[in-house]
Amino acid sequence: MKNKGWLCAGIFILALLVASALLAPFLAPHDPVRQNLDRDLLVYSSDHPLGTDKLGRDILSRTLYGGRISLLVGFTTVAISLAMGLAIGALSGYFGGWLDQLLMRLVDILMAFPGILLAIAFTAALGPGLQHVILALCLIGWTGYARLVRGEILSLRESVFIHAAHAIGCKPSRVILVHLLPNLLPPLLIQATFGLAAAIIAEGSLSFLGLGVEPPTPSWGSMLNEGRQFLLVAPHLTTYPGLAIMIAVLGLNLVGDELQHWLQPTRE
Repeated sequence: MKNKGWLCAGIFILALLVASALLAPFLAPHDPVRQNLDRDLLVYSSDHPLGTDKLGRDILSRTLYGGRISLLVGFTTVAISLAMGLAIGALSGYFGGWLDQLLMRLVDILMAFPGILLAIAFTAALGPGLQHVILALCLIGWTGYARLVRGEILSLRESVFIHAAHAIGCKPSRVILVHLLPNLLPPLLIQATFGLAAAIIAEGSLSFLGLGVEPPTPSWGSMLNEGRQFLLVAPHLTTYPGLAIMIAVLGLNLVGDELQHWLQPTRE
């Protein structure tokens, strides 16, 4: 591994974000949805270190709780998309033929549209809500994993150890799970790391447009949307949730980049 320090930095950032989200009820100094109109748009005070929004809600508390939404959507979306992409890509790459053509044309159709536009259309049709955001992101997220798995299996299925497995009578399910899947884990882990960063940005984008979690539940994207009309008088409303998104994506990209150097050194 070339830059172990960057990997450690990324893991530290990710661990800090996960810990702050899980411990938000204990770390947050105030109720994130409690309003206090007498203390609106504070930049700083002893009991509101990051200030308050237009309704007097504590920015620090809302940022901590907003991380719960972003990380929940990110991890759930990646888990579901990875499972779907692994199953579809494995079937397509291993069996080939008409099944491969059918599944890959479906992937081509979905990838022909900008992903965020499909997610916006889907959530706009179903309405805002956490479950709808996850469904929308999974609808477009599995295609990248499916293509990756299919490509890896196409490059591996003519290998000597796969022919040996067929020669001793291994069933297709055993060949895929026991012989092919372990070789797919490194690229899938790298793809999942970058996919988690993309899911956090997508959730923030949908929440910014009002298609994410419903108010007053805090999320980083909705906080950015609420603060944009006060950019000139209260820039802190958008600064802190924006920094949270930036730090989360930076940490994940550092981890993904260094994992790629470590797990796939021959592909640099």
